[in-house]
Amino acid sequence: MADIFDVIADATRRDILQILLDRYESDSTISHGGTSVSEIVTALGLSQPTVSKHLKVLREAGLVVVREEGQHRYYRLEYSPLETVEDWLIPFLSVDFDIAEAVGLGEHALTGQAKQMADAIGHAVADTTHRVSTAVQAVSKKLGK
Repeated sequence: MADIFDVIADATRRDILQILLDRYESDSTISHGGTSVSEIVTALGLSQPTVSKHLKVLREAGLVVVREEGQHRYYRLEYSPLETVEDWLIPFLSVDFDIAEAVGLGEHALTGQAKQMADAIGHAVADTTHRVSTAVQAVSKKLGK
């Protein structure tokens, strides 16, 4: 399986993921049937073979799942492989976060202990958000079947 970072490094594949996310979020039903290849082709303005090539890479990486209906293919975003990216990014985002400015302390410097506490809280919130999101997706999948 390809490294997830190599897969999402390609701008076209990121565009496809964005289209699938946008379509998923705009679909109000729990059992989202997916987005057809022709819809993706139209949205991107690329050829069908090019889109299919990128969808294959995304499918092999587990970022999309396909549902076949006759000759038609419907793709849906699969979030779980992106957890690796999220886990890798979180430490970088928390290091660059100026907690003193965020809470309106202005020029008052936080002590080292207060910064450690703020970092711990930030990590806990991110982890909890991720767990809730994963649980909601799992329940949605079960209800959709």
